[in-house]
Amino acid sequence: MRVRKLIGFIAIIQTVLFLAHLFLYRTWTFSPSGRATADAFWIKLALGFLSVSFIAASLLAFRYTNAVVRTFYRIAAVWMGLASFLFLAAISSWIIFGVARLAGLHINFHAMAELLSGAAVVAGFYGVFNAGLTRITRTTVQLANLPAAWKGRRAALISDLHLGHVRNGNFLRRMVEKILKEAPDAIFIAGDLYDGTAIDAHRAAEPLSKLVAAHGVYFVAGNHEQFGDDSKYLHAVAAAGVRVLSNEKVEVDGLQIIGVPYRNATQNGHLASALNGLHLDRNRASILLTHAPDHPETAEAAGVSLQLSGHTHLGQFLPWSWIARRIYRQFVYGLSRIGKMQVFTSSGAGTWGPPLRLGSNPEIVMLEFQ
Repeated sequence: MRVRKLIGFIAIIQTVLFLAHLFLYRTWTFSPSGRATADAFWIKLALGFLSVSFIAASLLAFRYTNAVVRTFYRIAAVWMGLASFLFLAAISSWIIFGVARLAGLHINFHAMAELLSGAAVVAGFYGVFNAGLTRITRTTVQLANLPAAWKGRRAALISDLHLGHVRNGNFLRRMVEKILKEAPDAIFIAGDLYDGTAIDAHRAAEPLSKLVAAHGVYFVAGNHEQFGDDSKYLHAVAAAGVRVLSNEKVEVDGLQIIGVPYRNATQNGHLASALNGLHLDRNRASILLTHAPDHPETAEAAGVSLQLSGHTHLGQFLPWSWIARRIYRQFVYGLSRIGKMQVFTSSGAGTWGPPLRLGSNPEIVMLEFQ
Protein backbone atom coordinates (compact mmCIF):
# COMPACT_ATOMS: atom_id res chain seq x y z
CA MET A 1 0.00 0.00 0.00
CA ARG A 2 2.80 2.42 0.92
CA VAL A 3 4.68 1.66 -2.33
CA ARG A 4 1.54 2.23 -4.39
CA LYS A 5 0.94 5.58 -2.68
CA LEU A 6 4.53 6.59 -3.40
CA ILE A 7 4.22 5.59 -7.05
CA GLY A 8 0.95 7.50 -7.30
CA PHE A 9 2.52 10.60 -5.74
CA ILE A 10 5.51 10.45 -8.11
CA ALA A 11 3.16 10.01 -11.09
CA ILE A 12 1.16 13.09 -10.10
CA ILE A 13 4.26 15.25 -9.62
CA GLN A 14 5.77 14.05 -12.89
CA THR A 15 2.54 14.79 -14.74
CA VAL A 16 2.49 18.33 -13.34
CA LEU A 17 6.13 18.82 -14.36
CA PHE A 18 5.47 17.50 -17.85
CA LEU A 19 2.50 19.82 -18.35
CA ALA A 20 4.49 22.80 -17.05
CA HIS A 21 7.31 22.07 -19.50
CA LEU A 22 4.78 21.60 -22.30
CA PHE A 23 3.42 25.04 -21.48
CA LEU A 24 6.95 26.47 -21.74
CA TYR A 25 7.37 24.74 -25.11
CA ARG A 26 4.08 26.11 -26.43
CA THR A 27 5.03 29.58 -25.25
CA TRP A 28 8.51 29.58 -26.75
CA THR A 29 7.37 28.16 -30.09
CA PHE A 30 4.12 30.11 -30.44
CA SER A 31 3.75 32.21 -33.56
CA PRO A 32 0.75 34.52 -34.02
CA SER A 33 1.15 34.04 -37.77
CA GLY A 34 1.04 30.25 -37.42
CA ARG A 35 4.56 29.72 -38.83
CA ALA A 36 6.71 27.10 -37.13
CA THR A 37 9.54 28.32 -34.93
CA ALA A 38 13.06 27.37 -35.98
CA ASP A 39 14.74 24.69 -33.86
CA ALA A 40 11.39 23.69 -32.30
CA PHE A 41 12.46 20.04 -32.35
CA TRP A 42 15.54 20.72 -30.23
CA ILE A 43 13.52 22.83 -27.80
CA LYS A 44 11.05 19.96 -27.50
CA LEU A 45 13.83 17.43 -26.94
CA ALA A 46 15.61 19.56 -24.31
CA LEU A 47 12.44 20.36 -22.38
CA GLY A 48 11.34 16.74 -22.54
CA PHE A 49 14.56 15.64 -20.86
CA LEU A 50 14.47 18.46 -18.33
CA SER A 51 10.86 17.66 -17.41
CA VAL A 52 11.90 14.25 -16.03
CA SER A 53 15.33 15.24 -14.72
CA PHE A 54 14.38 16.22 -11.17
CA ILE A 55 12.29 13.13 -10.41
CA ALA A 56 15.00 10.90 -11.90
CA ALA A 57 17.75 12.70 -9.97
CA SER A 58 15.75 12.52 -6.73
CA LEU A 59 15.15 8.80 -7.05
CA LEU A 60 18.86 8.22 -7.68
CA ALA A 61 19.78 10.51 -4.77
CA PHE A 62 17.78 8.42 -2.31
CA ARG A 63 19.81 5.34 -3.21
CA TYR A 64 23.26 6.52 -4.26
CA THR A 65 25.85 9.08 -3.26
CA ASN A 66 28.70 9.65 -5.69
CA ALA A 67 30.07 12.52 -7.75
CA VAL A 68 27.95 11.73 -10.81
CA VAL A 69 24.66 11.52 -8.90
CA ARG A 70 25.45 14.64 -6.86
CA THR A 71 26.26 16.63 -10.00
CA PHE A 72 23.13 15.41 -11.81
CA TYR A 73 20.98 16.21 -8.77
CA ARG A 74 22.41 19.72 -8.40
CA ILE A 75 21.85 20.54 -12.08
CA ALA A 76 18.31 19.15 -12.01
CA ALA A 77 17.54 21.02 -8.77
CA VAL A 78 18.80 24.34 -10.15
CA TRP A 79 16.75 23.79 -13.30
CA MET A 80 13.63 23.22 -11.18
CA GLY A 81 14.11 26.65 -9.64
CA LEU A 82 14.74 28.30 -13.00
CA ALA A 83 11.72 26.50 -14.46
CA SER A 84 9.49 27.98 -11.74
CA PHE A 85 10.56 31.50 -12.72
CA LEU A 86 10.29 30.70 -16.44
CA PHE A 87 6.77 29.36 -15.87
CA LEU A 88 5.75 32.64 -14.23
CA ALA A 89 7.39 34.53 -17.10
CA ALA A 90 5.43 32.44 -19.62
CA ILE A 91 2.13 33.09 -17.82
CA SER A 92 2.93 36.81 -17.72
CA SER A 93 3.69 36.75 -21.47
CA TRP A 94 0.27 35.31 -22.29
CA ILE A 95 -1.53 37.70 -19.95
CA ILE A 96 0.19 40.75 -21.45
CA PHE A 97 -0.39 39.43 -24.99
CA GLY A 98 -4.07 38.81 -24.29
CA VAL A 99 -4.63 42.23 -22.72
CA ALA A 100 -2.81 43.90 -25.62
CA ARG A 101 -4.98 42.06 -28.17
CA LEU A 102 -8.16 43.13 -26.37
CA ALA A 103 -6.87 46.72 -26.34
CA GLY A 104 -6.12 46.55 -30.06
CA LEU A 105 -2.36 46.91 -29.53
CA HIS A 106 0.29 45.07 -31.51
CA ILE A 107 3.01 43.39 -29.41
CA ASN A 108 5.88 41.26 -30.63
CA PHE A 109 5.07 38.14 -28.61
CA HIS A 110 8.45 36.48 -29.03
CA ALA A 111 10.42 39.59 -28.11
CA MET A 112 8.29 39.99 -24.98
CA ALA A 113 8.59 36.28 -24.04
CA GLU A 114 12.36 36.40 -24.54
CA LEU A 115 12.66 39.51 -22.38
CA LEU A 116 10.61 38.04 -19.54
CA SER A 117 12.38 34.69 -19.80
CA GLY A 118 15.75 36.44 -19.64
CA ALA A 119 14.65 38.30 -16.52
CA ALA A 120 13.49 34.99 -15.03
CA VAL A 121 16.90 33.39 -15.65
CA VAL A 122 18.70 36.36 -14.07
CA ALA A 123 16.38 36.18 -11.04
CA GLY A 124 17.00 32.44 -10.77
CA PHE A 125 20.78 32.72 -10.77
CA TYR A 126 20.60 35.57 -8.26
CA GLY A 127 18.51 33.22 -6.11
CA VAL A 128 21.26 30.59 -6.31
CA PHE A 129 23.80 33.21 -5.22
CA ASN A 130 21.55 34.50 -2.43
CA ALA A 131 21.02 30.98 -1.07
CA GLY A 132 24.72 30.83 -0.23
CA LEU A 133 24.72 34.01 1.88
CA THR A 134 23.75 33.02 5.41
CA ARG A 135 22.71 35.98 7.57
CA ILE A 136 22.63 36.41 11.34
CA THR A 137 19.14 37.49 12.42
CA ARG A 138 18.93 39.05 15.87
CA THR A 139 15.82 39.39 18.00
CA THR A 140 14.91 39.96 21.63
CA VAL A 141 12.26 37.79 23.29
CA GLN A 142 10.57 38.82 26.52
CA LEU A 143 9.26 35.82 28.45
CA ALA A 144 7.03 35.95 31.51
CA ASN A 145 8.43 34.14 34.56
CA LEU A 146 11.86 33.89 32.97
CA PRO A 147 14.39 32.77 35.60
CA ALA A 148 16.74 35.59 36.62
CA ALA A 149 19.72 33.51 35.51
CA TRP A 150 18.44 33.55 31.91
CA LYS A 151 17.91 37.28 31.61
CA GLY A 152 20.38 38.62 29.06
CA ARG A 153 21.43 35.17 27.91
CA ARG A 154 21.47 34.41 24.20
CA ALA A 155 20.58 31.29 22.24
CA ALA A 156 21.28 30.35 18.63
CA LEU A 157 18.50 28.80 16.55
CA ILE A 158 19.35 27.01 13.32
CA SER A 159 17.18 24.73 11.22
CA ASP A 160 16.75 23.16 7.80
CA LEU A 161 20.37 22.73 6.76
CA HIS A 162 19.34 19.80 4.53
CA LEU A 163 22.71 18.09 4.33
CA GLY A 164 22.76 15.82 1.32
CA HIS A 165 23.62 16.06 -2.36
CA VAL A 166 23.68 19.87 -2.54
CA ARG A 167 25.09 20.76 0.88
CA ASN A 168 27.34 18.58 2.98
CA GLY A 169 29.64 18.56 5.99
CA ASN A 170 31.62 21.55 4.69
CA PHE A 171 28.46 23.64 4.72
CA LEU A 172 27.71 22.51 8.27
CA ARG A 173 31.29 23.34 9.25
CA ARG A 174 30.80 26.93 8.07
CA MET A 175 27.53 27.20 9.99
CA VAL A 176 29.22 25.93 13.15
CA GLU A 177 31.94 28.57 12.78
CA LYS A 178 29.35 31.32 12.38
CA ILE A 179 27.48 30.16 15.48
CA LEU A 180 30.61 29.89 17.61
CA LYS A 181 31.60 33.47 16.70
CA GLU A 182 28.35 34.58 18.36
CA ALA A 183 29.26 32.72 21.61
CA PRO A 184 25.66 31.71 22.45
CA ASP A 185 24.70 30.39 25.89
CA ALA A 186 22.55 27.65 24.33
CA ILE A 187 22.04 26.27 20.82
CA PHE A 188 18.84 24.85 19.32
CA ILE A 189 18.75 22.81 16.09
CA ALA A 190 15.13 22.59 14.94
CA GLY A 191 15.24 19.63 12.58
CA ASP A 192 15.94 18.81 8.93
CA LEU A 193 19.66 18.74 9.57
CA TYR A 194 19.65 16.09 6.84
CA ASP A 195 17.89 16.11 3.50
CA GLY A 196 16.87 12.46 3.67
CA THR A 197 18.95 11.45 0.63
CA ALA A 198 21.75 8.88 0.65
CA ILE A 199 24.55 10.17 2.88
CA ASP A 200 27.17 9.08 5.38
CA ALA A 201 25.21 10.44 8.34
CA HIS A 202 28.04 10.18 10.89
CA ARG A 203 30.62 11.83 8.63
CA ALA A 204 28.24 14.67 7.72
CA ALA A 205 27.47 15.33 11.42
CA GLU A 206 31.11 15.41 12.58
CA PRO A 207 31.32 19.25 12.58
CA LEU A 208 28.65 19.27 15.29
CA SER A 209 31.28 17.97 17.72
CA LYS A 210 32.81 21.48 17.65
CA LEU A 211 29.49 23.06 18.56
CA VAL A 212 29.56 23.88 22.27
CA ALA A 213 27.50 26.13 24.53
CA ALA A 214 27.58 26.55 28.30
CA HIS A 215 23.93 25.56 28.70
CA GLY A 216 23.64 22.88 26.07
CA VAL A 217 23.14 22.06 22.40
CA TYR A 218 19.75 20.52 21.58
CA PHE A 219 18.26 18.84 18.51
CA VAL A 220 14.82 17.60 17.43
CA ALA A 221 14.10 15.57 14.32
CA GLY A 222 12.33 17.12 11.36
CA ASN A 223 10.25 15.51 8.64
CA HIS A 224 13.30 14.82 6.45
CA GLU A 225 14.92 12.78 9.21
CA GLN A 226 11.66 10.91 9.69
CA PHE A 227 10.74 9.93 6.14
CA GLY A 228 11.59 6.42 7.33
CA ASP A 229 13.73 5.02 10.13
CA ASP A 230 15.40 8.03 11.76
CA SER A 231 17.79 6.04 13.95
CA LYS A 232 20.90 6.52 11.79
CA TYR A 233 20.42 10.30 11.86
CA LEU A 234 19.70 10.51 15.57
CA HIS A 235 22.65 8.26 16.43
CA ALA A 236 24.95 10.41 14.29
CA VAL A 237 23.79 13.63 15.96
CA ALA A 238 24.09 12.12 19.45
CA ALA A 239 27.55 10.72 18.62
CA ALA A 240 28.65 14.28 17.83
CA GLY A 241 27.77 15.31 21.39
CA VAL A 242 24.41 17.00 20.74
CA ARG A 243 21.48 16.30 23.07
CA VAL A 244 18.66 14.75 21.03
CA LEU A 245 15.27 15.55 22.53
CA SER A 246 12.43 13.12 21.78
CA ASN A 247 9.34 13.98 23.81
CA GLU A 248 11.61 15.09 26.62
CA LYS A 249 11.96 17.98 29.05
CA VAL A 250 15.29 19.29 30.32
CA GLU A 251 15.55 21.90 33.09
CA VAL A 252 18.47 24.30 32.90
CA ASP A 253 18.78 26.97 35.62
CA GLY A 254 15.00 26.94 36.07
CA LEU A 255 14.15 27.15 32.34
CA GLN A 256 12.14 24.23 30.94
CA ILE A 257 13.46 23.13 27.53
CA ILE A 258 11.20 20.69 25.68
CA GLY A 259 11.76 18.79 22.45
CA VAL A 260 9.02 17.11 20.40
CA PRO A 261 10.09 15.57 17.04
CA TYR A 262 8.10 16.13 13.86
CA ARG A 263 6.40 12.73 13.86
CA ASN A 264 4.90 13.40 17.29
CA ALA A 265 3.80 16.94 16.48
CA THR A 266 2.01 16.61 13.14
CA GLN A 267 -1.43 16.12 14.68
CA ASN A 268 -3.12 18.02 17.51
CA GLY A 269 -3.77 14.86 19.48
CA HIS A 270 -0.21 13.58 19.21
CA LEU A 271 1.34 16.90 20.21
CA ALA A 272 -1.09 17.43 23.08
CA SER A 273 -0.39 13.94 24.38
CA ALA A 274 3.38 14.45 24.20
CA LEU A 275 3.24 17.80 26.00
CA ASN A 276 0.78 16.68 28.67
CA GLY A 277 3.04 13.75 29.47
CA LEU A 278 5.90 16.13 30.30
CA HIS A 279 4.00 17.87 33.15
CA LEU A 280 5.06 21.43 32.39
CA ASP A 281 5.08 23.94 35.22
CA ARG A 282 2.94 26.79 33.88
CA ASN A 283 4.37 29.15 36.50
CA ARG A 284 7.86 28.90 34.98
CA ALA A 285 9.06 29.84 31.51
CA SER A 286 9.45 27.08 28.95
CA ILE A 287 10.81 26.69 25.42
CA LEU A 288 9.40 24.12 23.00
CA LEU A 289 11.71 23.00 20.21
CA THR A 290 9.70 21.37 17.41
CA HIS A 291 10.34 21.36 13.69
CA ALA A 292 7.18 22.83 12.18
CA PRO A 293 4.79 25.57 13.39
CA ASP A 294 1.82 23.33 12.57
CA HIS A 295 -0.19 23.48 15.81
CA PRO A 296 0.93 26.43 17.94
CA GLU A 297 -2.52 26.59 19.54
CA THR A 298 -1.90 23.16 21.08
CA ALA A 299 1.44 24.22 22.54
CA GLU A 300 -0.12 27.42 23.90
CA ALA A 301 -2.90 25.43 25.56
CA ALA A 302 -0.27 23.22 27.22
CA GLY A 303 1.36 26.28 28.83
CA VAL A 304 4.46 26.67 26.62
CA SER A 305 6.03 30.14 26.73
CA LEU A 306 8.02 30.11 23.48
CA GLN A 307 7.99 27.75 20.51
CA LEU A 308 11.02 27.57 18.21
CA SER A 309 10.51 26.08 14.75
CA GLY A 310 11.68 26.07 11.13
CA HIS A 311 10.32 23.98 8.25
CA THR A 312 8.60 26.69 6.19
CA HIS A 313 11.76 28.09 4.52
CA LEU A 314 9.50 31.13 4.03
CA GLY A 315 8.66 29.37 0.76
CA GLN A 316 12.26 29.88 -0.52
CA PHE A 317 11.06 31.71 -3.65
CA LEU A 318 8.00 32.69 -5.69
CA PRO A 319 5.41 31.29 -6.18
CA TRP A 320 6.01 28.93 -3.24
CA SER A 321 6.36 31.81 -0.78
CA TRP A 322 2.73 32.74 -1.50
CA ILE A 323 1.65 29.19 -0.75
CA ALA A 324 3.71 29.05 2.47
CA ARG A 325 2.10 32.26 3.71
CA ARG A 326 -1.38 30.89 2.98
CA ILE A 327 -0.64 27.69 4.91
CA TYR A 328 1.19 29.07 7.95
CA ARG A 329 -0.26 32.60 8.05
CA GLN A 330 1.47 34.74 10.71
CA PHE A 331 3.60 31.78 11.81
CA VAL A 332 5.35 31.43 8.44
CA TYR A 333 8.34 33.48 9.61
CA GLY A 334 9.69 35.54 12.48
CA LEU A 335 8.35 36.29 15.94
CA SER A 336 4.59 36.09 16.44
CA ARG A 337 2.17 35.50 19.27
CA ILE A 338 -0.80 33.27 19.96
CA GLY A 339 -2.50 33.80 23.30
CA LYS A 340 0.18 33.82 26.01
CA MET A 341 2.75 32.01 23.85
CA GLN A 342 5.26 33.41 21.39
CA VAL A 343 6.47 31.57 18.29
CA PHE A 344 9.68 32.14 16.37
CA THR A 345 9.85 30.46 12.99
CA SER A 346 13.18 30.53 11.19
CA SER A 347 13.48 30.55 7.40
CA GLY A 348 16.27 28.00 7.78
CA ALA A 349 19.92 27.93 6.79
CA GLY A 350 19.78 25.61 3.79
CA THR A 351 17.40 24.76 0.97
CA TRP A 352 15.31 21.82 -0.18
CA GLY A 353 15.03 20.99 -3.88
CA PRO A 354 16.11 24.05 -5.89
CA PRO A 355 19.16 25.52 -4.10
CA LEU A 356 17.97 29.08 -4.44
CA ARG A 357 16.21 31.77 -2.44
CA LEU A 358 14.42 34.86 -3.64
CA GLY A 359 12.28 36.80 -1.18
CA SER A 360 13.69 34.76 1.70
CA ASN A 361 17.18 34.63 3.17
CA PRO A 362 19.10 31.75 4.76
CA GLU A 363 19.75 32.55 8.39
CA ILE A 364 21.01 31.69 11.83
CA VAL A 365 18.84 33.29 14.51
CA MET A 366 20.29 34.79 17.68
CA LEU A 367 17.69 35.14 20.43
CA GLU A 368 18.29 37.31 23.49
CA PHE A 369 16.03 36.56 26.44
CA GLN A 370 14.59 39.27 28.66
